[in-house]
Amino acid sequence: MPVYKAPVAETSFLLNDVLKLDTYADLPGFAEATPDTVAAILEEAAKLTETSWAPTNLVGDKEGCVRNPDGSVTTPAAFKDAYRAYVEGGWLGLSAPEELGGQNLPSTLNTVMQEFASSANLALAMYPGLTQGAIAALMVHGSPEQKATYLPKMVEGVWSGTMNLTEPHCGTDLGMIKTKAVPNGDGSYALSGTKIFISSGEHDLTENIVHLVLARIEGAPAGTKGISLFVVPKFLVGEDGSLGARNGVSCGSLEHKMGIHGNATCVMNYDGATGWLVGEENRGLAAMFVMMNEARLAVGVQGLAVAEVAYQNAVFYAKDRLQGRSLTGPKNPDGPADPIIVHPDVRRTLMTIRAINEAARALILKTALQSDIAHRSPDPAARQKALDFLGLMTPVVKGVFTDLGFDNAVKAQQMFGGHGYVEEWGMSQFVRDARITMIYEGANGIQAMDLVGRKLAKDGGRAVMAFFGEVEAFCKENGGDAALQPIVGPLAEGLGRLQQATMWFMNNAMTKPDNAGAGATDYMHLFGLVAMGHMWAVMAKAALAKEGAPGMAEKLVLARFYMERLMPETAAQLARISAGAETTMALPAEAF
Repeated sequence: MPVYKAPVAETSFLLNDVLKLDTYADLPGFAEATPDTVAAILEEAAKLTETSWAPTNLVGDKEGCVRNPDGSVTTPAAFKDAYRAYVEGGWLGLSAPEELGGQNLPSTLNTVMQEFASSANLALAMYPGLTQGAIAALMVHGSPEQKATYLPKMVEGVWSGTMNLTEPHCGTDLGMIKTKAVPNGDGSYALSGTKIFISSGEHDLTENIVHLVLARIEGAPAGTKGISLFVVPKFLVGEDGSLGARNGVSCGSLEHKMGIHGNATCVMNYDGATGWLVGEENRGLAAMFVMMNEARLAVGVQGLAVAEVAYQNAVFYAKDRLQGRSLTGPKNPDGPADPIIVHPDVRRTLMTIRAINEAARALILKTALQSDIAHRSPDPAARQKALDFLGLMTPVVKGVFTDLGFDNAVKAQQMFGGHGYVEEWGMSQFVRDARITMIYEGANGIQAMDLVGRKLAKDGGRAVMAFFGEVEAFCKENGGDAALQPIVGPLAEGLGRLQQATMWFMNNAMTKPDNAGAGATDYMHLFGLVAMGHMWAVMAKAALAKEGAPGMAEKLVLARFYMERLMPETAAQLARISAGAETTMALPAEAF
């Protein structure tokens, strides 16, 4: 059975020494996040995910979900106790406001828990993860009555939430939505239509499921301008908060999927289901984007999470598996062979995974901290700067970390040889589960186009120029440090290539938009490599300040490995971007 140990020490280093969480004590909720409190939260999160959640992953994958004749869905048997432990620990409300029953701690800590939980069992983690996204959308756009009706129970975890966007004929192009909403005359609407790929759409883990549904009110404008958002509970809720009659929403079928078998991915049928408008009429996409952006960042966390647990199991196997002899002489002379971790190509693979994972974790937590600043800071300038960073990094975190997360899961599987291809070791599940992260919440090609087509030019390029300025300032400030030079030098080179690529788009994509489309994915990954490189430089500086402490020497080696082995890829990405779209678009469709 696969093993998992939550990266508590690594996360503590990032929160305390790299991001310096204690310097934000003036923000609401941060004063309570003392070093002792954070340490206790990390330890408790590790205990829950390692002992209660991780053992349910493999069995949940094998058992899967079952749709019953009455349309109800039964989740894997082991999930009930694991989910109950999560709820009883108050984890759903970790960063929710106190007036809703939450603890109002930084959402950065919730992001940590999302990683630990997703590593332990991605399919199970999706149930509370989607609920937290629905909570965020209702907090921003829900009416006072809607907040009072739904949020306390959702924060408690006894009710869950979903997002319903996709329909059989439309995915990314939400302007084609056909689900209709007809006014009932009493302030409610009757919703009719079919939604597909609805994660956690029907299950037996909570008493009620609160669906957030995109639909078109009769007579609304065509396209995205005519879409509204509705809250549609599985069970109607009485004025006293009690559950009433079953609403007209049901699971028509379960999707038969490549992975995340323990999550109920449903076809949802709305047959005159009663729903209530969330926010303004015909402004549903703006309201749903709150949840979608939360979900995109969470999916980036999922990419890291699966890569982390896959890496841990690959290391465990590489230290144990005896095969061949070291190129420099036997390292296990009393045994028939050496453990495969002595081989340079195995080391290269494991070092690559680890260097990416640790940088990804650092950037994810930095992004989560910016989300806290954006939502909690009393300073408008600080909020705006944080929002700029969030908008810029959301497609990078989602797109790059899920692409690399899948790659890293495959690399980890490769360490097992043929054993990695059979189910009992669990590595194939990691590969299957990681694959969905590249697809849902906006396929990664869409993330790349969002970055290139929208985020770079937004507000006159304010966000990207601020990022360039931050990295440039770090390089200038630390370029003379001999210990950091092997890290700062390559980072500066990578930044230069990213700036060249950005300028190339400015000069060549306005009149030929296909140039942007053809180079978008390379640009997103170029951006990701530089952003992760910046985090490695910051981590290296923090490690030097703690020289002699456990693990700090390893940090410096990993930082140099990243700069020597991974940062040079930015040159190839720049070359591909600069090649333009001519050959990419040259063949007629009939030639394919």
